[in-house]
Amino acid sequence: MNKHSSPPVNDFIGDQLINAEADSVPEPRPPVFASRAAQIVTGLSLVLIAFNLRPVFSSASAILPEIIEQTGLSSLGAGVLTTLPVVCLGLFAPLAPKLAQRIGAERTLLAVLVLLAFGTALRGFGSLALLFAGTALAGACIAVGNVLLPGLVKRDFASRTGMMTGLYTMALCAGAASAAGLTVPLKHALGDSWSLALGAWALPALLVALIWFPHAFFRKVRTKHAGFRVEGLWRDRLAWQVTLFMGLQSSLAYCVFGWLSPILRERGLDGVTAGVVVSVSVMAQVFACLLVPSIAVRCRNQQFLNVGLVALAVIGLLGFLFAPISTVWLWAIIQGLGQGGLIAIAMTIIVLRSPNAHVASHLSGMAQCIGYILAATGPLLVGLVHSLTGSFAATAALFLALGAGAAIFGWGAGRSVHVGAKTTELP
Repeated sequence: MNKHSSPPVNDFIGDQLINAEADSVPEPRPPVFASRAAQIVTGLSLVLIAFNLRPVFSSASAILPEIIEQTGLSSLGAGVLTTLPVVCLGLFAPLAPKLAQRIGAERTLLAVLVLLAFGTALRGFGSLALLFAGTALAGACIAVGNVLLPGLVKRDFASRTGMMTGLYTMALCAGAASAAGLTVPLKHALGDSWSLALGAWALPALLVALIWFPHAFFRKVRTKHAGFRVEGLWRDRLAWQVTLFMGLQSSLAYCVFGWLSPILRERGLDGVTAGVVVSVSVMAQVFACLLVPSIAVRCRNQQFLNVGLVALAVIGLLGFLFAPISTVWLWAIIQGLGQGGLIAIAMTIIVLRSPNAHVASHLSGMAQCIGYILAATGPLLVGLVHSLTGSFAATAALFLALGAGAAIFGWGAGRSVHVGAKTTELP
């Protein structure tokens, strides 16, 4: 491969935003903005899209006890409900680059927003079948958005990547925090209907789809194809360590999204307060997400940083389970800092362990496909443990096991070496 075919690693090192279309030929070009206002609207639209990629997870968690009580759903069934969108993240993520090559990343994101709004709205009809179907559809849409959106942010705002990375990260966390904190008040405002409270989160997605429509529909799409091949990645030990680290830390994260509110409510907090605690924990993630990558790229390796962040996240979860309930705000901050740091370091590790943007794109795809499917086991097992024991206390063993696995693979993934993958240019 020609040494000029890929950008040198220093051009993208430390940048969390990975371009899923790195292999595309011709290379996607940023739009030419007609005015400063048009650029601002585009940037705002991308941030608002990011905001809509998390409410599906934390909105159901906030009112899970009401869903269980009013539908007769078992704890195991609730575990399946919280697990379903995470499984979809892994299953549908590989489709994103193919869709973008065929119809363009902008139009793919428009379809994502419309279908995300539709899937979220299905959850508002009060039917268990539609609740599960809508959750699965929304999860599939989020999977595609997760993959494509960072590349668009990076491509369209190359001169402001740092600022846009921060806004993108804050929007993701703000979406999760808003759904965690506002879904219970929404339920009260909508006649104590859990289904309408869930369905209401379709409105922000639909609004952003309307804002995004002109940018997506009137942009000229050039058909692209894959111009590069990455070989040897799936046989590489380090690539698997990165993938398993991603999966296990994500499993802890989705246990928080799916079950933290029910855990706190079982310990005696009311629904509104439990939702606010989850919001505080998620917003604490913003600080860690912004801080940790800059620390990581300055370290000789990331082994101790990975293990330390795992320890914070697990200690916070144990505090939620066993510490006096009056200290819950302390554990919210500790867990949020640890979990937010893990999310950020897992994405940064993908870049740091990759010799070029093409390998980073493929390693990200591997880590998301396998990692999210592995991550789905966490929320499912929490529901299973609660179903068998009638209490969340026994989930401490699960959190410790997930943390131990994340620490072990995080130690391996933190070594200062590159994966042994080879990039070749296709004829």
